[in-house]
Amino acid sequence: MQIRSRHSERGSAGVKLLVFIIVIAIVAYAGYVYIPVSYNAYLFKDLMQQKVNTAAALGHPANWVHEQLVKSAPEYNIPTDAEIVPAVKDGRVEVHVQYTQPIEFPGYIYEYTFDHTAQSTEFLSK
Repeated sequence: MQIRSRHSERGSAGVKLLVFIIVIAIVAYAGYVYIPVSYNAYLFKDLMQQKVNTAAALGHPANWVHEQLVKSAPEYNIPTDAEIVPAVKDGRVEVHVQYTQPIEFPGYIYEYTFDHTAQSTEFLSK
């Protein structure tokens, strides 16, 4: 019959705790870096929809949407090289925005890709 020492079991628990803390720290850091970029993109999508609806309701040209989004881009941390393409299709104002934004993780750079088209509500265009 073999008896294990309590000392080696405590060491094993300490290593498991350390690994657990490291994993939690990595996940927390990833969230800390990724969530603001994703949240700003979500808010920018909402702004895009608001601007195309406003343009359609007030009769503004499609370029007005472009100007408004370019003015608001810094507030949402949108890169200056973002493609913002307004258009009028089927009597509805729409805007397509596309950009990539690098998110740096330790040892890895993730390219966040934003590609969204907002189209004015149909009843505002008629």
